[in-house]
Amino acid sequence: MRGWRSLLPILVFTALYAAVSLSVTNSYYQLVMTLVPVWAIFGLSWNLLSGYTGLISFGHAAFFGVGAYTVVLCQIHFDLSPWVTIPIAAVLGGIAGLLIGFPTFRLQGHYFALAMLAYPLAILYVFEWLGLQEVTLPIKRDNPIAYMQFADHRLYTLLALAMMLGTILLTRAIERSRFGMALLAIKQNEAAAEAAGINTLAWKLRAVTLSGAIAGAVGGFYAVVLLVVTPQSVFGMLVSAQALTVAMFGGVGTVWGPVIGSVILIPLAETLNAEAGSRFPGIQGVIYGLAIICVILLAPEGLFWKVRDFLRKRSSPPAAAKPSAPEASVAAAAPAAPAPARPKRPTGTGDVVLEVRNLSRSFGGLKAVQDVSFKLRQNEILGIIGPNGAGKTTLFNLLNGFLRPGTGEILLDGREMSGRKPHELCEAGIGRTFQIMRPFLRMSISDNVVVGAYVRARTDAEARKLAADAIARVGLSEIADRIAGELTTKELRLMELARALAGQPRILLLDETLAGLGHDEANEVVAVIQRLARDGMTIAIIEHTMQAMVRLVDSFLVLDHGAVIVEGEPEAVTRDSRVIEAYLGKKWVAHAPH
Repeated sequence: MRGWRSLLPILVFTALYAAVSLSVTNSYYQLVMTLVPVWAIFGLSWNLLSGYTGLISFGHAAFFGVGAYTVVLCQIHFDLSPWVTIPIAAVLGGIAGLLIGFPTFRLQGHYFALAMLAYPLAILYVFEWLGLQEVTLPIKRDNPIAYMQFADHRLYTLLALAMMLGTILLTRAIERSRFGMALLAIKQNEAAAEAAGINTLAWKLRAVTLSGAIAGAVGGFYAVVLLVVTPQSVFGMLVSAQALTVAMFGGVGTVWGPVIGSVILIPLAETLNAEAGSRFPGIQGVIYGLAIICVILLAPEGLFWKVRDFLRKRSSPPAAAKPSAPEASVAAAAPAAPAPARPKRPTGTGDVVLEVRNLSRSFGGLKAVQDVSFKLRQNEILGIIGPNGAGKTTLFNLLNGFLRPGTGEILLDGREMSGRKPHELCEAGIGRTFQIMRPFLRMSISDNVVVGAYVRARTDAEARKLAADAIARVGLSEIADRIAGELTTKELRLMELARALAGQPRILLLDETLAGLGHDEANEVVAVIQRLARDGMTIAIIEHTMQAMVRLVDSFLVLDHGAVIVEGEPEAVTRDSRVIEAYLGKKWVAHAPH
C-alpha cells in the first residue's frame, strides 16, 4: 500500500501532462511537449550513472547518438521499423556503455569526466568522415504507424510519456534495491562502500550499461520524432550538456530531478530559441550555462534536494547538540574518568585467525611499514599503538586491501590474501571502521548498515534482518531511522561499527573508534566493544586513549617508524622503556592504571 501511495504523485503528474499535451494544437509547441519527456528520460539515464555514483559524465551523447543512428540507418538500409530498432538501439547503447565504462572507471574525478567527454567527440568526427553529416528518415505513406510516423503529433508526446513513466518506475525499483543502495554508497563514500563488501567496479559497470541502454533507446526515439539526424545534433557537446543540466538543475540522485529540470528548462530554452534564436545564435547553450551557474550558487544538489531539506528542517525537532571541538579534545586528553574494567572472558588462546609475515610497504623513500609480523588468535583483542606516523593506519590499509604490500604475506585462516581488493577481503571475513568516519550521510542508520549486510545476505529481507541485529548490538535501535548526517560523533562511530558487524566478519579492524569522543561517550563505546569480545569477536584496534586500551586489550603491538618495537601483554608493554620513550612518555608511569 505504501508503495502505491508513493507512486501516486508520478501517476498524477503523467496524467496531467498528457491532458495538457492533448489540448495543444500548435505543431511547434506539440514538439516542445514531446521533447520535455525525451530529455527527462535522457536526464534519468545520466542520473542513473552520475547521479547515483557521483562520477560526472560529459559523454552521454555517445550512447544517445549510437541509438539515433541505429534507428535511422536500420530503416534506410534494412527497412526495419523503429518498433524493432529502438530496442536494438537500447542493446547497442548498453554495449557501448560497457565498452566505454570498463577502461574509463579506472579514472577518478575530473579525469573521468574529461575522458567521457572525448568519446562522443571522437564518434562525431568518425560519422562526419563516413559522410553521414545529415541522414533523413524516409517518409512511409503506406502503413505509417508501423514505422512510428503519426499524422497526429500528439501521439509522440503520449509515447514519450509512456517511455518516461517506464524509466521512472525502473529507476525507482533500482533505488530501492541492492543495486541502488550500492550506487548511493559508492557516491557518498566509495572507500567505505568497498570496505563494506561492495564490488564497486562491478556495480558501476552495471550502472553504465543500463544507463547507456536507456540513452540509446531515447536517442532512437528522438531520431523518429525529428526525422533527421546529424552528428552534431546527437553527438554534440550541447546534447551531453542537456542531460547533465536537467538532472543537476532538478536534483541529482532522485527520479524527480531530471523531470523537474526538463519541465522548467526545455520549454524555456526552446521558446527563447524560436523567438530569439536568429538574433542570438546559441541561446540554448546560454540558458543551460546560466542554469548550471544558478544551481552551483543556490542549490548545489538541485531544486528537489533544496526544497526537501528545507521542509525537513522545518518539520524536524532540533537535533541534540554535538560537543564542540575544544570540549572533545579536552575530554579526550583528561585522564580523570576511568574506562570500564577489562571483562572476564576467554582470551585469545585459540586458533590463529590472521597471521602477518614480514609485511612491508614503502612510499618512495619512506618505509611506512617495515617487516611487520604478528599473529591474531580467535577471540583476541589486539591493540596496535605507536606515535603519529608510526604506520598503524597504513598497516590496516594493507590488511584490508586499500594498499598492496611491497613484500610479505597476509594469511587469513591459512589462505594467502595479500593484494586482494577490499570487497574481497570483506567477503573473506575482515570488517573495518575508519579513523576519519565515512558514513553515507544521506542514508538512515538502517540503510547505512544494510549496505554492510549485503556482503552476507542473499535477499533484501535477510540484509534488513542482519542490519537490525547489528544495530541492536551497538544500541542504536531506537534511532535506526535517523539520517546519518544528523548524528552525533558517538552515534556515527557506533553506526560505522554496526555497518562492519552486519557483514558478520571473522575479524574487526577498528581504527581509532574513540577519536573525538568525551570520556563518558568513549566508555560507552568501549563497553560495546567489550560485549562484542565476550560474544567471541576477534578484534584488532588502533587507539590513542591508553587509559581505555590497557583495560580493553589482551595484547599490544607497538609500532615506531613502521617497525614493531615491542609485542606482549599490556602490563609488560606499558612498562617497557622503549615504549615509554617512543610513545607513552615519562608522565604515563606516574598515572598508569595498576
